[in-house]
Amino acid sequence: MSEKETAIPGGPISKRPLHFFFILDASGSMAENGKIEALNNAVRESIPQMKKVVDENPFVELFIRVLKFGGNVNWTVSQATLIDDFKYIDLEAEGDTPMGKALSLIAEQLKIPPMASRALPPVLILISDGQPTDDFKKGLEELMSVPWGKKSVRLAIAIGDDADIKVLQEFIGNPEIKPLKAHNPEQLTKYVKLVSTSAIKVSSSPASQPNESGEIKGNVEIPQLQSIKDEPSSAEDVW
Repeated sequence: MSEKETAIPGGPISKRPLHFFFILDASGSMAENGKIEALNNAVRESIPQMKKVVDENPFVELFIRVLKFGGNVNWTVSQATLIDDFKYIDLEAEGDTPMGKALSLIAEQLKIPPMASRALPPVLILISDGQPTDDFKKGLEELMSVPWGKKSVRLAIAIGDDADIKVLQEFIGNPEIKPLKAHNPEQLTKYVKLVSTSAIKVSSSPASQPNESGEIKGNVEIPQLQSIKDEPSSAEDVW
């Protein structure tokens, strides 16, 4: 079921689908210093927070998918799954970093169909600890050539100092929104929760809706993220 109606006094409310994609780096370097375990835990712990945000918005129906890129690019959750039914599958680290191909696969899913024309702007969360080993620009161009790709809410998290910040910034496509940098498991969990819930809120906000001419502004500003500065190093930093 892609849409639901909730009975309220005065008539039903039609929910609009919001498609949410985790795009996760599972390359070989993620096996170092517990990074892949920390990523698995961070995403899993973010789901209850995301559900809480959705439960507070009667107009939104959230569907989640997970795409991992490491060696190959694979959907670990390939079908658009309602958040109430979503079960995260742990990733294992292996291989290189085909980030460009991952974006190409996301672009295919944002075409109409399978995307509905009345959907809310999709949310794309990219998390990586390294540099693309394939043609990232080609994948990004394919993503941005699709209307829903260009209109999507795109956020990124860098794991450790070896992540390619320039690439993550290009993915975001808005100089006012910077990639967040996680240097330990606690920061990573904090940031995944923050970007996930903030993105859902902004996708369903008036700022993300079509204007009078029917246009939707691209990757909109998110005050909660713009106020975050890189946290200073501490003894707990491991990446």
